[in-house]
Amino acid sequence: MILILSRLRSPKFPVRNLNSLRTYYNVKRKSAKEENFLPKLIHQKIRAKGPMTVAEYMKEVLTNPVAGYYMHKDMFGDSGDFVTSPEITQMFGEIIAVWFLNEWQKMGSPRPVQIVELGPGRGTLSNDILRVFSHFKALHKASLHLVEVSPTLSDVQAKQLCIETTPSPESSAVYRRGMSRHGIPVFWHKQLEDVPHSFSLIIAHEFFDALPIHKFHKTFNGYKEVLIDIDNSEEGKEPKFRYTLARHETPMSKVLLKQDETREHVEVSPDTLAISRTICERVKQSGGIALICDYGHDGSGTDTFRAFKKHQQVDPLVMPGTADLTADVDFRLIREGGVITLGPTTQKNFLLKTGLEYRFKSLAKNIEDKQQLENLTECYNFLVDDDKMGERFKFCALFPETARKILNKVSVVGFSWGNC
Repeated sequence: MILILSRLRSPKFPVRNLNSLRTYYNVKRKSAKEENFLPKLIHQKIRAKGPMTVAEYMKEVLTNPVAGYYMHKDMFGDSGDFVTSPEITQMFGEIIAVWFLNEWQKMGSPRPVQIVELGPGRGTLSNDILRVFSHFKALHKASLHLVEVSPTLSDVQAKQLCIETTPSPESSAVYRRGMSRHGIPVFWHKQLEDVPHSFSLIIAHEFFDALPIHKFHKTFNGYKEVLIDIDNSEEGKEPKFRYTLARHETPMSKVLLKQDETREHVEVSPDTLAISRTICERVKQSGGIALICDYGHDGSGTDTFRAFKKHQQVDPLVMPGTADLTADVDFRLIREGGVITLGPTTQKNFLLKTGLEYRFKSLAKNIEDKQQLENLTECYNFLVDDDKMGERFKFCALFPETARKILNKVSVVGFSWGNC
């Protein structure tokens, strides 16, 4: 890893303009009419069908085709709702790219190779990965596949990554395609199932935390599913919502709750189960490596459903559609996929073991401008400090069982072999 990192000193990898932390998910001010659309729609659905699950609520708020939070705006900018590691500094993307290169080389660098990113945001992480791979001439017989549901974000990604792009027929598994600035084809898909089966390097950074969850609360009568209902206690023009407990056992409570569950609050994401299984099956059948980076827990988390707006935690039930909804990822579910699973380990542990401090010092010693050096230092600390991202975010790696002999000889960088 350090040998590869030492070759990144080339001026082709300049320090980004770090006068301020790059922010993620900037919600532009919407008109009152637009802001009222989702609350009124959810209000109407509850009146017609009764209280809805938290999963239904999250799906409507985040991906409604008309007014979903993710769907029709570029959510990045100086007044964003929260920050993500790739948007803070290029060092994060470089470390991820070098980690993939290192582990891929251990497996013999099989080709053709697909780089697959789930929920690629603005395309910043993919752009950093392609830049590093290009530097090491590792893009021969390579392609980039982006799993993205937002038409607006796909436009942003296209401008970031490609020379030109063209839309594909709606019936196609690829709804957009283009040629990257590094000379490899780029494809956009609505779901992971549409990505071709081939050896893949899969990255999911802050993807699973936005997937809908079902919430359950333990009562003296057993677990009850938490639902969202209309709040009639407050009179006003705007629809109000509240939490309530299902009176009877729901279909999801029968399917998702384990017999030995003891936590007071339980959150389960069926989509996380399904997508993580799909990743595992691809790794097993077609070969590949997956790296999942998110905030979460290993089966001990309880009540984590929340919303963020302008870097502040807000009530998820107030003005749905104007803030991001999220819940901690249960990495225990991801570990049950029948592949070699390493982690979860903390972001601090992963980044320091994979050479972030070395990369930081390499860049810092070539910076003469005091302000730039302070900005770079601030970004480095933001990634690894315990009270910032260092402890909060977790990393998990997936390998096929066929790689076990290789990994027994040469351990995976950033992880302890004993926690597989």
